[in-house]
Parts: sequence; C-alpha cells; structure tokens
Amino acid sequence: MPDVRPRRFDLIAFDWDGTLFDSTAIITRSIQLAVQDVGGARPSDQAAAWVIGMALPQALAHAAPDVPPEKYQELGLRYRYHYLQHQDDISLFDGVLGLLDMLKAQGHLLTVATGKSRRGLDHVLQAVQLRGLFDASRTADETAGKPHPLMLHELMDELDVPPERTLMIGDTTHDLEMARAAGCASVGVGYGAHSSEEFAGLSPLFVAHSVAELHQWLAGNA
Repeated sequence: MPDVRPRRFDLIAFDWDGTLFDSTAIITRSIQLAVQDVGGARPSDQAAAWVIGMALPQALAHAAPDVPPEKYQELGLRYRYHYLQHQDDISLFDGVLGLLDMLKAQGHLLTVATGKSRRGLDHVLQAVQLRGLFDASRTADETAGKPHPLMLHELMDELDVPPERTLMIGDTTHDLEMARAAGCASVGVGYGAHSSEEFAGLSPLFVAHSVAELHQWLAGNA
C-alpha cells in the first residue's frame, strides 16, 4: 500500500560541504596551509574546521586572528590555490544520491545553501548524477553569508515556500543558527565539521550521525 502521509516540508535546503559533500578534511588543510603561507600561526584542526560554512573572508579572518586585514586578500587567494589542488578528489558521502532521489520522488523542492562560491558550487553541480536534482541554490558570494538568514529567505521567496514548510539540513552551528533566524526548522548532521554536542542549544528536530540515519529520518518525518 503506498505511503499517503502528508508532506511536512515542501522545501529542503542542504548545506554542501560536510553535509552532502565529503570535503571537510581538504578544506581544513587548505585553510591551515593558507594561513601559514601569509605568515600566520597554523590554526588547529578544530579551529580551521569550525569556520566551514561561513563566507570565505569571514571564515579566514576568524581562523587566522593574527593575520592583519591587509593580508586577507592574499590569504583568500592562497586558500583557493590549495583547495583547487584537491577539489576533484572530493566526493559525495555514500548514500547521498539515493537520499536526494528519494526526496525528489516524494515531491520535495531541493535546494543548496552554502558558504561556497558560485563558481565552486557550479563546478561540482556539473556532475552528471547531480544535474536536475536541485531546484535552486544560493552561495555566500551572491548573498549574505551564514548565519545571516538572507540566503534562506531568498530561496523561500524564489520557490514561494513559507518558513514553516522549509527545513534546513547542515553540519555546522552556522547552518542551524541561520535556520532559526529565518524561522525554519533544522536537522543537524554529526559527521561533518562540528560535533553534534554543539547543536544542543539550537533545537534541531534531529541529529543524524550518518547519511543512512538522515535518510531514514527524512523518509518518515519530512
């Protein structure tokens, strides 16, 4: 007998890095190398990973507090240099394509809300298996960066979906804070940049510790 439960959310917005795309280690390493290149003290793995999902200038400034503002442009260029050496090494987490196909079949609108640049997101979305899966996307260089809610507001306005019918899914507190500021529900994933313990005060509906857990929860609750 077919599942006839009503849909709870019409629009599901996904963060990209660390949520759908397994890129946390490469981003962390690229930040550390970029900071060293401009003469800053190498940030710890935890400090470098914490800023993932933020707009790049804000993220690099936070990760490198000893680097003066006049070096931020160079810092950003060095980050891009190191990241581009490995961007094609990165892949989707196992199970992500099946998860997205399931949500699409259930009639959800799928979007991406990411701290990546438009150029960077378009590069990865060119993959054949991803074409046509997403209905809209926003990147940090074309709107306000996380945790500001403008990114989600623009996606909801574009697809004509109210906040109460929108779900944000991400691996950082920045994602969950953005959802709360936008009036949307959220789900955290504990396999990315931030530990699941950091999500406690942000009231996510669920915290998934694997893509399989996320798939199961969305199939029954979204």
